[in-house]
Amino acid sequence: MKKKNPFSRLSSIQTRISAVMIIALVFVLGINLFLINEINTAVGRIESVYTSNVSINTLSDTLELIQENVYDYLNTKSSQALENYYKYEQEYRALLEDLNEDVTGNEILLLEKNIRNMSESYLQQTALTVQAKRGRNVERYKEAYAAETQLYEYINTYIYRLNNLLFRENSTSYQTLLSSMSVLERGSLVLMVAVFAICILIVMLFVHDMIRPLTVLSSTAHEVASGNLDVPQLPVVYEDEVGVVTRGFNQMLTSIREYIDRLRESMEAEAQMKERELLTETHLKEAQLKYLQAQINPHFLFNSLNAGAQLAAMEDAEQTSIFLERMADFFRYNVRKMSGDATLLEEIESVDNYIYILNVRFAGDITYEKDIRADIEGIRMPSMVLQPIVENAVQHGIHDCMENGRITLTVRLSSFADSSQPENDMLEITVRDNGVGMTHEKIRDVLEGRTMPNGEESHSTGVAMSNVIHRLELYYNRKNLLRIESGGPGCGTQVIISLPVQDCQPSWKFAGTRNKNTLIDTDREEENVSNLNR
Repeated sequence: MKKKNPFSRLSSIQTRISAVMIIALVFVLGINLFLINEINTAVGRIESVYTSNVSINTLSDTLELIQENVYDYLNTKSSQALENYYKYEQEYRALLEDLNEDVTGNEILLLEKNIRNMSESYLQQTALTVQAKRGRNVERYKEAYAAETQLYEYINTYIYRLNNLLFRENSTSYQTLLSSMSVLERGSLVLMVAVFAICILIVMLFVHDMIRPLTVLSSTAHEVASGNLDVPQLPVVYEDEVGVVTRGFNQMLTSIREYIDRLRESMEAEAQMKERELLTETHLKEAQLKYLQAQINPHFLFNSLNAGAQLAAMEDAEQTSIFLERMADFFRYNVRKMSGDATLLEEIESVDNYIYILNVRFAGDITYEKDIRADIEGIRMPSMVLQPIVENAVQHGIHDCMENGRITLTVRLSSFADSSQPENDMLEITVRDNGVGMTHEKIRDVLEGRTMPNGEESHSTGVAMSNVIHRLELYYNRKNLLRIESGGPGCGTQVIISLPVQDCQPSWKFAGTRNKNTLIDTDREEENVSNLNR
């Protein structure tokens, strides 16, 4: 059975610390009082050793003063000498009271008894001497003084002998006392060390008993901080501050476990929800792409076929064959690319076919130029992007000035640094016309998708600029890939598409040019251009 700690019923650490300190201080105080008492006793014994010699010396000095004052009174009959005599006589009698008067075999006590008896006789003789002097009896005071002087010498002899005996005895006692003091000193030192050790032991036991719950709490907290939450509940040893902290730690640990369980369940549910949302978003984007790409106006197909029929009636079969071939290529591309992306080369080829068809319809009034300054082999992008832009340039830019209309298609690596893109990482495709131009408000409406289809659009492919912008954003998952610039009404318009190079997976190389106006294109494009020129 575990022994109960005597401090276990104390309610706080402060109370326990105070109790231990009070016990230690009381213990130390008791030891100090004991040592002080022993030291005082030893000092008193040492003082008593020398008190006897001092008393004998005082007795001898007082006796000498009595003798001197009696002598002075006999020679001068001075009243001062007489007063001093009476004073010292009283002091001498008081000193005699401390001497032994009993019969004993001790030499010192026997000497004290003899000195006391002779001193009584001496004092009586001095009284007779003074009395004879005052009565002016010369013969009598001379005899009395002679007897007094003889007793004085005897007393001094005995005092001297007593003083020597006391000194020898006191010296022996002093050595004994010195030995006792040495023993007391060593005993005091040992006792103080023992008390110090006991106090340290008590404090260490108390501190260990107090720190042990904190150590266990610290170790457990370290385990929890390391991620181990499978630690046992800590026992509450004392109902003190540590006990309160321990109980709070247990509650916190329980709350953390419950929170982690709830968080795990929530994360699992959120993960499942995210998975469903991603599937939904993927299906939605796929549906949006298919929906946007499917918005082609069938009226354009009918009008174009009618123009082919008219051309066949007016011209020979060769031109009709070329026209129908271009028409077939154009619509074949539109149908085939409804559900996916295309290469940039295929997009440019679709524009070539579209311009050829328009020139057949409008008697070759549209001037079309290409300036391709980069290797576009393998570059992919959303289908049906360039042709709708060129179509808008024709329908809204040069429709009213078809005979002087000019469409320019430029492809080059970007030479500017955008704030959100690294430098030289964009492929810039520009469609420029010299038509009626656009106001800033109109450009903003087009980019924000606020334009409404008009009557002319019902005879086009039907793919609006908002459709192109949305498909570019969905395909590259970026914003602001298309921008429109115009100097205002009558200044023409250019639409610039910036394609991220890293998302196109191109095989880049700069194409060298023989002169500023040289077209860099594939063999098929050159064939298309030559056919167009014919």
